[in-house]
Amino acid sequence: MPENFDYKEAPDVRMLGGDGGPEPSRRGFLFWLGLSLNVVVGTLVALPIIGYVFASFRRDKWQAWIDLVPATIDSYPKGQTRLAQYRNPAKFDVTWDGYTADIPCWVRHESNGKLTVFAINCTHLGCPVRWFPESNLFMCPCHGGVYYADGSHAAGPPPRGLYTYKIDQDALTKGRVRIMGGRLPTLQEPT
Repeated sequence: MPENFDYKEAPDVRMLGGDGGPEPSRRGFLFWLGLSLNVVVGTLVALPIIGYVFASFRRDKWQAWIDLVPATIDSYPKGQTRLAQYRNPAKFDVTWDGYTADIPCWVRHESNGKLTVFAINCTHLGCPVRWFPESNLFMCPCHGGVYYADGSHAAGPPPRGLYTYKIDQDALTKGRVRIMGGRLPTLQEPT
């Protein structure tokens, strides 16, 4: 390396090759290789950030009316709480999501005919809650969260009651149970 070499100089245009110029040097090749790798890495870093910024415009597209399985109201006897499930509309290819696209939920059919569908996730950290008919309570096995039969908070660390799904009243009059599902509620966006 010459003693008077200045690191702050731009690369010599002659070493990058050009019309009628000499073949590119190793320094020129490495310069373009490094520049190309920087563009690829910059793109890979920018894509998730851009997706996050523009995801709010797509927010409602993840929501859809979905039939529960089982879908008939006769499958849920009055005065009981039963486990049901639905297929997440925000799924990707069936081979990617598999059975994880099937989301469980609790369906409570009151003796007066009122139907309530609860998310299975505890509002504390998202563990699946279980229904105990003997005590008429939902209980979370992870940190001891307890909920009353109507989904309201009874005891433990959860900050609020269980999340409920909107029910399609038109389908309900025809004997089918449909809910607005897709995005799971969070503490930041509870409804």
